Amino acid sequence: MKKPQKWTAFGLLMLLAVALLTGCAWQGDAETGPEKLDAPMENQRSAEKPPLPDKLKTNESGIPILQVYQVDEEQTAEMDLETYLQGVLAGEMKNDWPLEALKAQAILARTFVLKFCTEKESKYQGADISTDIEEAQAYDATGVNERIEQAVRETRGMVLSYHGELPYAWFHAHSGGVTERAVEGLHYEKEEPGYTKVAQGRESSLAPDDVKEWSARFSEEEFLAAAQKAGWQGSGSLESLEIGQKGESGRAVTLRINGETVSAPELRLALDATKMRSTLLTELKAENGAIFMSGKGYGHGVGMPQWGAYGLAEEGKTAEEIVHAYFRDVTVETLW
Repeated sequence: MKKPQKWTAFGLLMLLAVALLTGCAWQGDAETGPEKLDAPMENQRSAEKPPLPDKLKTNESGIPILQVYQVDEEQTAEMDLETYLQGVLAGEMKNDWPLEALKAQAILARTFVLKFCTEKESKYQGADISTDIEEAQAYDATGVNERIEQAVRETRGMVLSYHGELPYAWFHAHSGGVTERAVEGLHYEKEEPGYTKVAQGRESSLAPDDVKEWSARFSEEEFLAAAQKAGWQGSGSLESLEIGQKGESGRAVTLRINGETVSAPELRLALDATKMRSTLLTELKAENGAIFMSGKGYGHGVGMPQWGAYGLAEEGKTAEEIVHAYFRDVTVETLW
């Protein structure tokens, strides 16, 4: 029998060095599905603050000043971005939701505003942005309460940054359990951004049943008209219908109608996104002159699911931990 090997201090140091160089390779195979929230955060880079849009002036506190077209009042009002953001937050989330979920939404909403002002012009002359949901974000000044004010105040000036640039701060109501990348979920026509990822939704069990799952019925005429609006090149009556390409999350990227493809995200918008609530389909069939669909979740599935933010806040996660759960390689920076 061999004697137990004696290790010298030098030998132990050499073993430690080898371990550090090679790393823990076994961990690489631990997760093969959608990325876990508990994976190491991908925000270890040095701080890189995005620049403010050139066209926006700031007040004495460094907060950008916005010209906001208010649809209900049919006039433009000047307000600082933080005040405007209170109305946005109240419009996008219920004002009694967990504070950290509200704060996560505030970070994304602030990022959205600055990204819009950097790249786009409002369709309302003289305005930087509007309360028109078709142009920008929801807005409800009447829903602002102390909780909304606190969420905005405690995230003052905080935005997402991706290598020193403002990302598209996508969010939606409910992922149906798993999020999707932009090309597949939004029919995003540019190269896939480096900050999107497929991740577990982690939605709260308190989400309403019709947000978790949905079903819809469309007449053949209505369905084919929407398909043509979405870019379908076919014609005539419906002969065949099936899901075509799927994304990593299982969402339909395309449908095949009579053998011709159509973008599923574009079709969803053309059919009415409040009826075809997602592209995470569980049923698709044509029967007796009608099309029946069922699916999971509500929204395009890209970025942060709001009910996911609710669920993670219930677990005790902070606003920054929440946004990092749904965006890859971003930092949260304070601009003012």
